[in-house]
Amino acid sequence: MPAEPVYLDWNATTPLHPAVREAMLPWVGEYFGNASSLHRLGRRAKTAIEEARSRVAAAVGAHPAEVIFTSGGSEANNLFIKGVTAPQKPGIFAASAIEHPCVLEPMRQLARQGWALVEISVDGAGVINPSHWREVMEKRPALVSIMAANNETGTVQDIANLASGARSAGAWFHCDAVQAFGKIPLNFRSLGVSALTLSAHKIGGPLGAGALVLDKRMELSALIAGGGQERGLRSGTENVAAIVGFGVAAELAVARMAEEGARLLALRETIETRLTAMGATVFGYGACRLPNTAYFAFDGIDGDTLAGQLDYAGFACGSGSACSSTHAGPSHVLRAMGVSPEWARGALRVSMGLRTTEDDIKAFLAAVGNISSKLKNLSAISA
Repeated sequence: MPAEPVYLDWNATTPLHPAVREAMLPWVGEYFGNASSLHRLGRRAKTAIEEARSRVAAAVGAHPAEVIFTSGGSEANNLFIKGVTAPQKPGIFAASAIEHPCVLEPMRQLARQGWALVEISVDGAGVINPSHWREVMEKRPALVSIMAANNETGTVQDIANLASGARSAGAWFHCDAVQAFGKIPLNFRSLGVSALTLSAHKIGGPLGAGALVLDKRMELSALIAGGGQERGLRSGTENVAAIVGFGVAAELAVARMAEEGARLLALRETIETRLTAMGATVFGYGACRLPNTAYFAFDGIDGDTLAGQLDYAGFACGSGSACSSTHAGPSHVLRAMGVSPEWARGALRVSMGLRTTEDDIKAFLAAVGNISSKLKNLSAISA
């Protein structure tokens, strides 16, 4: 087994970009001021945070005052969903059936407190079902949350159109853009959303930093009360190093997005062409998807088994959402797409990034061919 595997799980997390690491280093060493302090060291930390805020805002076409820093995407999603509903009487809210657990679970918590959750169905490629969407909008939900791109399949939704429909129905519209950020263009103003969730560690930034980009007209109740940081919406001494890294990572990701996207799309097409020739089924095929993501299964081969064999062979892949990998059972995303439990249990996700090369993909495809053949032969013998 190689000392370090070929990393093909970039949707789970990304390695820290060298330029991001360099920008962060002073803030984990010589620069240690609290950004709430009024002395020179505190003002320096505050300035660094505001510079990062401007970088993140520019990356998504927002105003810096609209960026609220959090510990990551999960906190940002919870902040909006719980914060916007807290002062309201319980009503209806909606989310797609393929949302990340950090959107669906807080909504389910609120459903136990009187809110009515409607999960909007998707088609076989993971795209919002238009007839069900219209039916749900007729119910006049107070809040709608739809992700920009799915973390498992990579399927991209038409967020601008959906946000327009939600506004017409009188709903706030939240978009979890964690997987889309840095891979496809995102403009907060053009999308017309009420709030947008971002995360640093998906774009070459550090773990532990995220943001809720929030329309300044929105009023939220804070999840964490205390010192009043982040417009009073996220109290707590700021993680200056992580926020600085987030700002640099956001700037770099947007700058390389077009060129890198074209390169990764070519690699994805190579992967999916070869896998299809081997007999695999590609989930979400035919839909608009992220350029770096391929999600597939072989008939009769368990996804976790295939992932384990590939890991032993020197390839780190994912068998779905990293945040829900501890929960047994087939992917809720694939089940919502109408995929049978047997096929869903066979799912394996390949997600690529800045360091992925053509040679990596050639070696990966060769390994998949060898391992899948062996596993199929073992299944035939045991049958």
